[in-house]
Amino acid sequence: MEPIIEATVKIFSMSALRYFVLAGIPFTLFYLLLPDRFKHFKIQQKLASKKDFLREIWYSMQSTLVFTAITIILLFTPVRQYTMIYTDIQAFPVWYIGVSLVGSLVIHDTYFYWMHRLLHHKQLFKRTHLVHHQSINPSPWTSYSFHFLEAVLEGGVLVVITSVMPMHPVTVLLFTVSGFIINVYGHLGYELMPRGFRHTWLFEVFNTSVHHNLHHKKFRGNYGLYFRVWDRAMGTEHPDYVKEYDQLQERRFGEKTVWIN
Repeated sequence: MEPIIEATVKIFSMSALRYFVLAGIPFTLFYLLLPDRFKHFKIQQKLASKKDFLREIWYSMQSTLVFTAITIILLFTPVRQYTMIYTDIQAFPVWYIGVSLVGSLVIHDTYFYWMHRLLHHKQLFKRTHLVHHQSINPSPWTSYSFHFLEAVLEGGVLVVITSVMPMHPVTVLLFTVSGFIINVYGHLGYELMPRGFRHTWLFEVFNTSVHHNLHHKKFRGNYGLYFRVWDRAMGTEHPDYVKEYDQLQERRFGEKTVWIN
């Protein structure tokens, strides 16, 4: 029992530190030190309040505790024998670490899209997802701001991933870190994509901060996490997304982009 307690404290501490570093650095830069410098990057011009930030941090710490519990169950209890987690790094070629990381992100995006749509059912929304949507104007602190039950569902993706594909603990770590960084970008409240991104195939596939910010602002549409694929396939992408993105980039770069609704 003692090793599990020690592992729990260690994983929670590292996860909390990761949250405050990876969300805190962009928050400090964009919201505290250089808000005027990046004002043209701001998606919603109004500002969230200190009360909002503290609420988001409080719920994020609860979510971090839930994610820690799920990790402990998968790695340190008999449940592990039912997963495909492996510890021998030589069991698969080194390149498989990268392949499994990409695969885990694709699985996560699919899982998240359908879970997210489910949470927008009016009964579930009021009881769970409303906590996250209290952040109408999200910030980096919003990234893990979930109701307890939603945090369980969010963390459940790790159960799914480790059940369907071999995952080394290193890959699990890379998955959680990279997923969180992308999550912070999605809730940043500022658009960072370069000028030319709009005219590449990448724009057609990947989400932007504007994409998810619009979901927080309008409360529906744009349910995907990393990619636009499911939203476009299921007709749930908000009709104003491309227009809003182009208008922000025009404000940033001073060039008007012709958009097609």
